[in-house]
Amino acid sequence: MTLLVGAGALTACGDLGPNDEVSTLPIAPSSARPPQPGPAGTGAGAGAVLRWRKGGGIAGLGGPGSLPDFSLYADGRAVSVPGGGAAPVEFRLKPAAVTRLLDGARAAGLGRSRTVQADGVADAMTLEITLGGARTRVVQPDGRSDPAVRFWTRLRPETWPKADQTAPSRPYVGDRLAALATPTTSTTGNGQKVREWTLAPLAKGAPGPGGLCTVLAGRDAQSLQKESGPPRPRSVWRDGGKVYSLRLRPLLPDEKTCADLARA
Repeated sequence: MTLLVGAGALTACGDLGPNDEVSTLPIAPSSARPPQPGPAGTGAGAGAVLRWRKGGGIAGLGGPGSLPDFSLYADGRAVSVPGGGAAPVEFRLKPAAVTRLLDGARAAGLGRSRTVQADGVADAMTLEITLGGARTRVVQPDGRSDPAVRFWTRLRPETWPKADQTAPSRPYVGDRLAALATPTTSTTGNGQKVREWTLAPLAKGAPGPGGLCTVLAGRDAQSLQKESGPPRPRSVWRDGGKVYSLRLRPLLPDEKTCADLARA
C-alpha cells in the first residue's frame, strides 16, 4: 500500500515527502493503473496492494514495530487488527471484490501521494493509506468529507458481505514471529511472571524502532506462541542475566526480516 505506513513514520501532523501534495481538497486520480489482483498461491499475492494505519494522538497509537491496521494482498488475503489490542484476523476476498476495492481506491484519488493537513490540532491522529507506491496522509480524519476518508470506511473487513468472501474469517497466524525486546530494570516483572528465555539470545537481536528484534520461525515460533498464551501487550522474560519486556508481533505475508517491520 503506498498508502503504506512505516511503523515509526507517523507524527502528529505527518512529515511531508518530496513528492507529496498538500491539500484539503480532493485531487484528480493518477493515470497509473492500480495493482491488479492475482490468484492465490502466486507471486502476484506476495506484496500488499492496499494498506492503512492510524497513529498518533494522545494515546500514541501505531507505535514503532506495530502491525498496520489493515493490509490487503493481490491474492485476496486481508489481515485486519481489531481495536483494543486484539489478535489480527485473516479474511479471504473473491477476486471481483478485490478489484472493486482497488477501483474504489483509485477513484478516491489514492493513486497519487498527498497530505491533507489540519491546522491548530494538538496531538492529532493521522490516517495513512497506501495504494501500490502512492501514500495518502490525512491529519485528524474523523469527521472529514475527503474522498480518501469516505473510502477508508470500506476497509473494515468485519462489515464485508459474506458473499464477497471465499471463507470465514479466522485468527491470523504468520509463518514467522518477531520478538521485540526492550531491556527493563525490573527484576520482578511488575506483577507479571518472569519466564526463562531459551531461544535465540535477545541481546543479539537487530536494533529497530520497536526494540531488539529477533525473528523466529517454525517450531520456535509455534512454541513461543503457545508458551505466551493469549495475546497481551507485553510479557517479561529473563535471558543472559537480564530481564526484557517483550512484545510478540506476527510477520505479515510480505514480511520476512526485522528490516521489513520498519517499512510496514
